[in-house]
Amino acid sequence: MRRRPLAHATFTLGAAITLALVAVAGLSLLYTPADPLTMSITGRLQGPSGGHPFGTDQFGRDILSRVMAGAVTSIAVGVIAVGIGAALGVALGLLSGYVGGWLDETLMRLVDAVQGFPAILSALLFTAVFAPGTGVSMVAIGIAFVPVFARLTRGSVLELREREFVVAARALGARDRRLLLRHILPNTLAPLVVQATTSFPVAILAEAALAYLGLGTQPPHPSWGLMLKEAQNFLGMNPWFAVFPGGAIATAVLGLNLLGDGLRDLLDPKTA
Repeated sequence: MRRRPLAHATFTLGAAITLALVAVAGLSLLYTPADPLTMSITGRLQGPSGGHPFGTDQFGRDILSRVMAGAVTSIAVGVIAVGIGAALGVALGLLSGYVGGWLDETLMRLVDAVQGFPAILSALLFTAVFAPGTGVSMVAIGIAFVPVFARLTRGSVLELREREFVVAARALGARDRRLLLRHILPNTLAPLVVQATTSFPVAILAEAALAYLGLGTQPPHPSWGLMLKEAQNFLGMNPWFAVFPGGAIATAVLGLNLLGDGLRDLLDPKTA
């Protein structure tokens, strides 16, 4: 018997945290307590107060406003990076698993080569050609996700292409394109959705790491990883400067991981 989503504690908690993250990001597009980019030299490195609930940074900018605006950056990078990895990976996996033969072997060796380049190394290669920025983070992280989506899709296609409903559709005259898009791809969506959900927090962590290394979001634009980089020299003067962006990263990753685990439990017929 399939479990109801709201009765699954892990899924419910993960969904609540994720929705809260999205709500904060959406709110920051319309309202923040202060301008995230406005500096105030007289208000530098203040602790939490009524005027600045999360305190201020080394330039007197409101940390709460910058954490809220940084949520937009994290979500945007996660969505686009996972989208790039899923689009390219699913296309390669479908083609490789369905056609097979030398094309399958060639594409899988290409995937192996891509898997040998971590996101940070890809970002270094891109920044050698283009200026570092959020776009570089999106592309580098997205390319790093291609192999996992390609292998997952290929495995599902290899299992499904000889199933009775596919053979029957082929016998009725269905062309390869229709077989892939109408019969095989829809039956691979459940594991792909779970993989996309579990890849999202990885993308957030990777974006924070790239921003911390100076390869991602550039100042003065808010980014949780960039805020941690800026805070490291002021921990003795204002530790809250690092606590709040670090807590935002930890909370977002926790919520998305719980959501992914819950989806896996709900969509897997062995555990549903």
